[in-house]
Amino acid sequence: MVVRRLVGRWQGVVLSLIGLVATIWLGLTGQLALYIHPRYFVFTVVMAVIAGVLALVSFALVPSTHDGHGHGHEPASRWGWLLPAGSVLTIAAAVGALLILPPSTLTTSTVAQRDLNGSASALTLKAPALTSKADYSAFTVRDWASLLRSGAGQDFFADKTATVTGFISADKTDRDVFFVTRFVVACCAVDAQPIGVPVYHPGWQNEYKTDSWVTVTSGFRANPNAASRETIVLVPDSIKPTTQPEQPYVY
Repeated sequence: MVVRRLVGRWQGVVLSLIGLVATIWLGLTGQLALYIHPRYFVFTVVMAVIAGVLALVSFALVPSTHDGHGHGHEPASRWGWLLPAGSVLTIAAAVGALLILPPSTLTTSTVAQRDLNGSASALTLKAPALTSKADYSAFTVRDWASLLRSGAGQDFFADKTATVTGFISADKTDRDVFFVTRFVVACCAVDAQPIGVPVYHPGWQNEYKTDSWVTVTSGFRANPNAASRETIVLVPDSIKPTTQPEQPYVY
């Protein structure tokens, strides 16, 4: 069937072009950062343009095929529409997923699959120095999470106040604690590692939803729950809901 030949020939190039157009669009709108590290923006967009041109050229040069031996090997006519219909649905799904649905960030579903604060490289690669002259007011979620992982004692945190912004993810072992969470991206979203600062706030589940973004300003205290693995936590008087920042990841 002519329709099946056309669909079979052009399905690949259409799917390729959809992916390439989506990549270029994300790059032009600044949303490519939801998937890859900013240092790869220019390279990715340039390669997408080159790949698009090559895809069009290669498929344009492929000669059309004709079956001159009758239709003995064709599927029964009543089932012949299945292949074109399936291809059209595949293309429609790609358009919907890549060009229509808005890009989204990683969420707690990804945190659940990875070890929060479990990546030594994500925390220690840019770990701040423990000095008395450090500007702690500018410290980020990554900085505080790194200091907590370093084993600094309660005396060090006693006079420190942190302001951290991130999305809420639950502590798997302490119901009274949640984490102000961000993802550290070294290359792309596939290798993103979750980091977080523990917040002690009993009953937080009744006030906030996981994945909602908040800003917490508080001092550090010993966790009232002595059985918790998070021995030092933020104990805030108030938690301010906020919107997801334009740049949700940490690099």
